[in-house]
Amino acid sequence: MSSAINASLGTTEKTSVPAPAQSVPAEKPKPCCVCKDEKTARDDCMLFSKSDDPQKECTSMIDQYKSCMAGFGFKV
Repeated sequence: MSSAINASLGTTEKTSVPAPAQSVPAEKPKPCCVCKDEKTARDDCMLFSKSDDPQKECTSMIDQYKSCMAGFGFKV
């Protein structure tokens, strides 16, 4: 009987092995693939600003983009 228990334990161990592979998608995504809406809004604001100082005018968009990126672990 103990060999049957060991065999079933061995099977259980084998099925638990793929669990670390499931954590692979939890890795940090590429910076180009996150915060796309915020990046587009920031870029549009900066590019199409009629202001003499677009950076000042678009501060809120820039801050939103920075906080979004920080949420994914990126420092901008």
